[in-house]
Amino acid sequence: MRCPYCGSEDSQVKDSRPAEDGGAIRRRRVCPDCGGRFTTFERVQLRELMVLKKSGRKVPFERDKLARSFEIALRKRPVDRDRVDRAVSGIVRRLESSGETEIASEEIGLQVLEALKGLDDVAFVRYASVYRDFSHADDFEKVIAEINAKIARDPGV
Repeated sequence: MRCPYCGSEDSQVKDSRPAEDGGAIRRRRVCPDCGGRFTTFERVQLRELMVLKKSGRKVPFERDKLARSFEIALRKRPVDRDRVDRAVSGIVRRLESSGETEIASEEIGLQVLEALKGLDDVAFVRYASVYRDFSHADDFEKVIAEINAKIARDPGV
């Protein structure tokens, strides 16, 4: 594994342990050249997934890009990092086990929306405003009305 600090081609594993409910291995590494310490994660990849964009272009699926979309929507929100990791892992698992090698970006977006709805209402509205391409205040009002209706049905939410 290449060192992110000095670019050295060699690093030593100092500690390994399961992560993400056993779906990954977390490895603490140290660079023998600069002494830099960093963490890597190793995951099983069942198949190479391709994302079919709206433009028709195909790009490789990137778990990190999916995780970044959650981070952006959840910025400055009080949501436990473990819950976010479980949501991302769940989406990846569903995509990999679907049997499809090409997944429409819209399908991924819908799964993110569904996950955010269960994590945080503000993050859900943030993501929905981009995903659904809100252009007017009415669009926000409709989504907030949906959330208020959900809260009225289940006050414990």
